[in-house]
Amino acid sequence: VQLQASGGGLVQAGDSLRLSCNAGTLNRAMAWFRQAPGKEREFVAVISRLGGVTSYSDSVKGRFTISRDNAKNTVYLQMNALKPEDTALYYCAAASPNPRSFWTPVEETSFPYWGQGTQVTVSS
Repeated sequence: VQLQASGGGLVQAGDSLRLSCNAGTLNRAMAWFRQAPGKEREFVAVISRLGGVTSYSDSVKGRFTISRDNAKNTVYLQMNALKPEDTALYYCAAASPNPRSFWTPVEETSFPYWGQGTQVTVSS
């Protein structure tokens, strides 16, 4: 599974960005993680294989929305009301195959495939 993330950039606090992750196949749960300078990588959002179930970290709930277009093999992360603390390298990740269509893992160990990351910088 090859993942290609894009859409990052430099924005001001309060602005919006949409990240995209293109994958060769999307028949699995997909997630976004992020890693800020000097910090460990953390979970941001996950979407189930068919898109019916999503889950978010408390820090982004209500501001970020994960979605997917399986016809285009693409997962999106719409980020609104961005804050300086959202500054990080954002990674998309593909989970291991799982027959449960509602499965939404949040731990990194469930995601064997990772993209290269796209930088999001939010200025105050």
